[in-house]
Amino acid sequence: MSGSNSHDGGLWSAAQRWLRPRYVWGRVIHNLLPKVLSLVVALTLWFVATADRRANVEQGFDVPVTVRDTTGGQTRRATSDLNPGTVRVTLSGRPERLRELSGETIEAVVDVTGVPEGSFNRPIAVQVPGGTTLRRQAPERVQGFVDAQLTRTLAITLSVASPSDTSLLRYDVAPAQATVSGAGRVVATVRRLITSPAPLLPGEASEVKLIALDEKGDPVEGVQTSPASVTVRRIDTGELPVKSLRVVLNDAPAGLRVTAVSIQPSTVRVVAAPELLGRLREAAGSVTYRVGTYTAPVTLKIPAGAQALEEVSVRLTVERVVPIPAARPPVSGTGNGDAP
Repeated sequence: MSGSNSHDGGLWSAAQRWLRPRYVWGRVIHNLLPKVLSLVVALTLWFVATADRRANVEQGFDVPVTVRDTTGGQTRRATSDLNPGTVRVTLSGRPERLRELSGETIEAVVDVTGVPEGSFNRPIAVQVPGGTTLRRQAPERVQGFVDAQLTRTLAITLSVASPSDTSLLRYDVAPAQATVSGAGRVVATVRRLITSPAPLLPGEASEVKLIALDEKGDPVEGVQTSPASVTVRRIDTGELPVKSLRVVLNDAPAGLRVTAVSIQPSTVRVVAAPELLGRLREAAGSVTYRVGTYTAPVTLKIPAGAQALEEVSVRLTVERVVPIPAARPPVSGTGNGDAP
């Protein structure tokens, strides 16, 4: 019991000493130089040990998602409708190392090996370059569709940015056909393969890319063409007399009224001798009218010696006009209601 009281008294005595400012100050300045040197050494070691960590910074990259499919079998497979097509990857590393990188130098792979045909939802594996650390990625999974690969052969359609109104330009495309391949459900939507517009002078040739279009004329993504580009050569050597004329339709017959009309194209290019072109002001077109909304071809009435370079069609809405019966004249009488 007495030992416990002695111990408590010693702790209280020590606490009282630390409450005295003179005692505290004496303890602080006691062996001050070794203490300062120890603090300096500790701070130096800490700065050296954490130098790499403090020098690292973070940077985000938009990385395209790559699909890996090593599924065997006789039928080749393709993927489509990847959502999303890119993943946001944040890497940590030294600034000079991160400046060397781009989204194309980082791999973001989704493996669909063995996945049955149809829709899928798979994790994305990010392969970071050396000298960097993956901090985070968004999203971590990707959706898509696995399908059998389909290949089709289509004729190539020449695309010209702005056909000349004063000359007849002629081109040659080689090759004249190309194949389009990809996921079956995507390739089935391709209706045309067209060339990228390329302004060419007479005799010039250029390598242009092919573009796959659907039935609405919109580009189809996710397909490959073989070859990816073709050679377009302008083969005309001089100017031909060409003039653009406005298309004018014949009037609707009595009893029918046109409520909407859209002519495509509204102007047509005509080639002829210069003296004949000088006399032409418009291109007369003939169409058969009937009740309803429909698209019909337009028969152009071009003078002999001239030739139209485009075919013309028209979208019409026609309704029948009901004749208003004429008012009958009043019947004269004797005033007593009897007929005369």
